[in-house]
Amino acid sequence: MMAELPLEQVRTLLAVVDEGTFDAAAAALHVTPSAVSQRVKALEQRTGRVLLQRTKPVRPTESGAVLVRFARQLARLQHDAWDELGLSGAGEPTRVPVAVNADSLATWFLPALTRVAGICFELHREDEQHTAALLREGLVMAAVTSSPDPVPGCTVRPLGRMRYLPVAAPPFARTHLEGRALPEALTRAPVVVFDRKDDFQDGFVRRLGLGSAGPLRHYVPTSEGFVDAVASGLGWGMVPETQAGPLLDAGRLALIAPGEWADVTLYWQQWKLDSPALVALADAVTATAAGALRR
Repeated sequence: MMAELPLEQVRTLLAVVDEGTFDAAAAALHVTPSAVSQRVKALEQRTGRVLLQRTKPVRPTESGAVLVRFARQLARLQHDAWDELGLSGAGEPTRVPVAVNADSLATWFLPALTRVAGICFELHREDEQHTAALLREGLVMAAVTSSPDPVPGCTVRPLGRMRYLPVAAPPFARTHLEGRALPEALTRAPVVVFDRKDDFQDGFVRRLGLGSAGPLRHYVPTSEGFVDAVASGLGWGMVPETQAGPLLDAGRLALIAPGEWADVTLYWQQWKLDSPALVALADAVTATAAGALRR
């Protein structure tokens, strides 16, 4: 006979992951750190698996992610049940953690959130190629992702294509690119990249037939800062057309490869829960994306 999972222990595991440390989880649960530690150890003994990586912040193991996801779904269903019964008198807003890439966050995603009332959003910024991992770990309930393959227990909706343009400040283009074959010039010219996971500029150069972008790289890990860095002449970069458009019109940016671009198809993945909050959020995100992204 399958043993039941003690809900107190499962909720404690979720608190540790959300708060990042055992001490912070204890404060959130109004118990001692020793009690938190004992509950987690008891749950690990019951399941016969290590559930947490004791790092700072704490991260769930693969087995822990299964229970974290279960705990978060349980909390979501409980909140929805209280709402339907009219018993959510504590006045706590419903909380929905969502993973979203920086460029969507800076361009079209926030207006979608304004269409949904009564939800407290906890946004996790991550590259669109990695947001699905946060779904698998149970850290978020929904995500904007570039993967059409559903995470187990999730549904997928296509959102549209975000177009990126290869651009640079005109003085930069004159100094580093004019008079040279473009693919070769891009393998030597300074380039702006988001972070060390960002392969987008390299991928564009590979499409043109050569290896990768130049070795002189400026890492600028915000969408707005990335655009400002390119417009300031630090390097060339792939910029979303919605951000590049006004700067191209103003002459602060120039297309370095007219007629070339790169599209990223985005998808909305969320848990398969009959939750009014998730349904409302999915509808708002899909509707906003339809007006902001290419079909």
